[in-house]
Amino acid sequence: MKIFLNGYMGSGKSLIGKMLSDSMGYPYVDMDDQIEIMEGTSIHEIFQKKGELYFRKLENDVLKDILASNSDMIISLGGGTPCYGNNFELIKADPENITVYLKASVEQLTQRLFLEKVHRPVISHLDTKEQLEEFIRKHLFERAYYYNQSKIIVDVDHATPTMILEKIKAKLD
Repeated sequence: MKIFLNGYMGSGKSLIGKMLSDSMGYPYVDMDDQIEIMEGTSIHEIFQKKGELYFRKLENDVLKDILASNSDMIISLGGGTPCYGNNFELIKADPENITVYLKASVEQLTQRLFLEKVHRPVISHLDTKEQLEEFIRKHLFERAYYYNQSKIIVDVDHATPTMILEKIKAKLD
């Protein structure tokens, strides 16, 4: 079984993925980390030097490698991964794959991401909380179609990581 965590950046995919991995004993894969290892540079550098289209191609290649593996694992997708190309269709093609949407509100995401926007290439250019909130609101509207196709949807607002983990595990049973 492969469990794919998806949701907007800042929704907790990496933290919850590691916790779920520890809890279930499955290996953990972070898509962004895999891309950085493959390219030998940061996501930020890839975006700056080669652009988003190049990044999305790498993302699709890494996803195909993960899907080709016979191993059980927990995978944190990038925030945009399910929304580009045929990525979400590839994931859903295998009925054994489980998709989990970590659903966070625009307000919660704005609070989290404003503090770390310098480390996020897609939003690093936004100067105010209002600009960031508008950007997130637009993206969530565009991506909701994909995110909401997940087999499991977990509201993460005002929930501790442990509570989120327990919600996911309860829905896996």
